[in-house]
Amino acid sequence: MATFEGSIDVDVPVRTAYDQWTQFESFPEFMEGVEEVRQLDDKTLHWRAEIGGRTEEWEAEITEQIPDERIAWTSRSGSKNAGVVTFHHIDDGSTRVMLQLEYEPETAIEHVGAALGVVGRRIRGDLDRFKAFIESRGEPTGAWRGAVER
Repeated sequence: MATFEGSIDVDVPVRTAYDQWTQFESFPEFMEGVEEVRQLDDKTLHWRAEIGGRTEEWEAEITEQIPDERIAWTSRSGSKNAGVVTFHHIDDGSTRVMLQLEYEPETAIEHVGAALGVVGRRIRGDLDRFKAFIESRGEPTGAWRGAVER
């Protein structure tokens, strides 16, 4: 398994950052290579993304969701991946978003990309684009305040 850990400080309150992250169908607006995310129910997401030059599709299950604190997931089909995103209060107008991701490269291209840090740079770019996206809006595109217990 390859891993990525990173964080970014965003100039919005925790609730705003968290609420935007719950809008999974907006991910293609700031995540490189993500073509579509469909939320099938409160716990299930269907993803379609370009990875290593080819289109991949998979389903992920949200395994834990605590409003304003964390969202954890694991893949249920397709490439193996799992992770957690957490939201940390810096001050009333700033939040640290921390992302931990584990994934299993499948093809030779994906293994080389993981070894060279390509995936890490791509995810770092996603965090930077999330920052620009939410800060330029100042408010989330929507929110889901429900909880999913582990």
